Amino acid sequence: MDKKSRKRSGGAPRIKAEASGRVSARKTQAPRSTKPDKSEAGGITRPLPARRAHAVAATAPYTKKTIALIYDFDGTLCPRPMQEYAFLPKIGANPEEFWAESNRIAREQGADPLITYMHLLYKKAKAKGIRIDRSDLVTQGAAVEFFPGVPQWFDAISSYVRKAAGERGVTLRHYLISSGLTEIVEGTTIFSKFYNVFASEYWFDPYDLPFPKRVITDTGKTQYLFRINKGIENLGESINHHMPEQDRPIPFSNMIYFGDGETDVPSMAVVRKNGGHAISVHGGSSDREKCVDLFKAGRCDFFAQADYRTTSPLFTRTCMLIDRMIADIRICEETWALQQREEFGR
Repeated sequence: MDKKSRKRSGGAPRIKAEASGRVSARKTQAPRSTKPDKSEAGGITRPLPARRAHAVAATAPYTKKTIALIYDFDGTLCPRPMQEYAFLPKIGANPEEFWAESNRIAREQGADPLITYMHLLYKKAKAKGIRIDRSDLVTQGAAVEFFPGVPQWFDAISSYVRKAAGERGVTLRHYLISSGLTEIVEGTTIFSKFYNVFASEYWFDPYDLPFPKRVITDTGKTQYLFRINKGIENLGESINHHMPEQDRPIPFSNMIYFGDGETDVPSMAVVRKNGGHAISVHGGSSDREKCVDLFKAGRCDFFAQADYRTTSPLFTRTCMLIDRMIADIRICEETWALQQREEFGR
């Protein structure tokens, strides 16, 4: 299936689920029983007793065996903001001058910086008489350059998980949560590696200038962490209703968040406070200090240079965290099985 033919849920691209399928949060709840139970006297039917209904639910196999690796984009997977590779050069804008102007306008107008930059991009394009539609943005994705090893990273980590987990049925998903543009991400060489992409996006048809359809801020990223946690990835569905921890298909303890700086602090904090992990990456010696600060502040488990090759410290440290998660999954699975045997004689 090519990228253009993928269905999009709530505007976000959706990659086909693994063979094991997405786990429904409702599967672990005790089902209402309508199955008749014939008694020995007269063949009278009665509802299934409540304890037996509970036993049916409790004997389901342990399902929380999905590991989620969640990435920021700009500065994490690629060295520069994605708009600097093709969009800004196409409209003749100097990157430093553009971001300085965008930030100044946001301050002066009390506007959201992300909405401001999304508007300013097309305002400058229109001033130059350059029309850029959705397909143009997707095409621009091909120009994005990545840190060393990024294109091979996804398959290499997936291979490691398969080897480390053995026959335990552990699966791996890669997610992207970015304030950058969905359309540009779609055109990159790594788009197909993500199970789902949550990024800012435009409306194109109703407006002379494309209008922001979705804007993902630093703190707004945390919403999508809870969507992954609850298995509610369709943006048309609310995540505000209560869902018991035992019903959430991907526990935070099965997550690793990758980010590059202060804009990722809210996401790192949410993941780690809920039992998950975070890794901060940097592009070199000049950016290393901010990662050290995050590490000292307890915002991340590890930090490393953004070298995604299998020989790098980043790969090694990621695998350490994966080993821990697989061990925890095995413990939880064994505890689950033991509990069923003790309570229901299985």
